Amino acid sequence: MKKALSITAFAAAASFVLAGCGGGGDSTAEAGDLDLVQSGKLTVCSDIPYEPFEFVKDGKTVGFDIDLADKLAERLELETEVLTTPFEGIQSGTSLDTGKCDIAISGISITDDRKTKMEFTDPYLNDNLGLAAAKSDGFKSLDDVKDKKVGVQAATTGETYAKDKGISPVQYETGGMMTQALMAGKVDAAVGNISVISAATKADDKLELVETYDTGEQLGAAAKKDNTKLTEEFNSMLKEMLENGEYDELVQQWFGDEVAESLSVAEGSEG
Repeated sequence: MKKALSITAFAAAASFVLAGCGGGGDSTAEAGDLDLVQSGKLTVCSDIPYEPFEFVKDGKTVGFDIDLADKLAERLELETEVLTTPFEGIQSGTSLDTGKCDIAISGISITDDRKTKMEFTDPYLNDNLGLAAAKSDGFKSLDDVKDKKVGVQAATTGETYAKDKGISPVQYETGGMMTQALMAGKVDAAVGNISVISAATKADDKLELVETYDTGEQLGAAAKKDNTKLTEEFNSMLKEMLENGEYDELVQQWFGDEVAESLSVAEGSEG
């Protein structure tokens, strides 16, 4: 995940962050119809840091997901409030079920299991998995790292994939911690989504993307089960952004030319 790639951003974290802002957008739903956690605010759960989806830069929460959250809030004439939330609570649906937030936007892969626990939007990014390691190690595939220390983010599809391939991975609570461990040489390799892994290789030229795995993963935002009003608003917003070119601009901004085409869900894109 790609563009404004500050190495220190991987380690940045915040326990409670206000990100952004109201504005007048063309809204098809009244905010009062959405049963919000906080009146006048779109409360968003996000696992920070997970560059370039969500991370702290110069004291402000930024990233691809944060831009999408702000666009949705603008559409609904709400302010955005971003809560730093462990990914386990997000992917399990607990953060939504307990009323911590209205929507989770945090690089969440859409899976059949997760769809039983939360209401997903349409996919907003394609994101297969990849293996990253130091160029000097000369690894060519997962077979080369089966007896090595391989970092993963806990409770993610990257962890599941590594385990299915016979690897006993080293778990990290956040994607930023996993990436930092790789950059610091605490692990020999890391398995994660291409969007995040590619960001690490751009931030540190000693690293490389060894190989990618066509898992067909797509990312979506999620609301509490059966909260279709909010997901429909997101879907309408995404459709408009795809049509007016805003979506392509954001993908290019945050992920760069090298992987933007494979990540984009725009019609005609690869991936």
